[in-house]
Amino acid sequence: MADLAPLTAAIEAGDRTTAVRLAQEAVAAGTPPQEILDSMTFAMQEIGGRFQRNEIWVPEMLIAARAMKEAMAVLEPVLVGAGIKPEATAILGTVKGDLHDIGKNLVGMMWKGANIEVVDLGTNVPPARFAEAAKEHGARLVGVSALLTTTMVGMRDVVAAIRTAGLDDTKVIVGGAPVTEAFAREIGADAYAGDAGSAVEVAQAALRG
Repeated sequence: MADLAPLTAAIEAGDRTTAVRLAQEAVAAGTPPQEILDSMTFAMQEIGGRFQRNEIWVPEMLIAARAMKEAMAVLEPVLVGAGIKPEATAILGTVKGDLHDIGKNLVGMMWKGANIEVVDLGTNVPPARFAEAAKEHGARLVGVSALLTTTMVGMRDVVAAIRTAGLDDTKVIVGGAPVTEAFAREIGADAYAGDAGSAVEVAQAALRG
């Protein structure tokens, strides 16, 4: 069994050059792609945990996520060839009227690092577009972000659009600076993620549920 600890460490450190090189070496050595993926996923789980414990901040998370993204670009063709598919597909976007995307982008990178395929709709996304994309891609998760108190009320419409579309098995996760767990319950969302660090754990729990 290959020693993939250096790859995990490189991603955690945000060392993109080393992470890509080690991923290439692991692939060339014939290391099972699932093992490589697991080591990379573990790195992002560690990063998420450290962020939740206030041991690192957003810049460190972004650097690690970029290292993960570049290493994943090496691994993805091998995963496809081996028939290894993402655990689920998630639709992600910032609610209509809101143009903020840093938090959304972080969540997207964390989810990708957890082997969840992400379809990012961008910002200022109307409720109907979330539902259309979820149906089109067979998404099991819909992540909705808002940074303004004036736009977060639109999350209720997103939840309603998903339900009206008959996507009862699609879980809606909401988050953003002004959003609270109580608000998530009030609008009928399935889950609330307080930050990008907890978003993976919340998504995985929603998929299990």
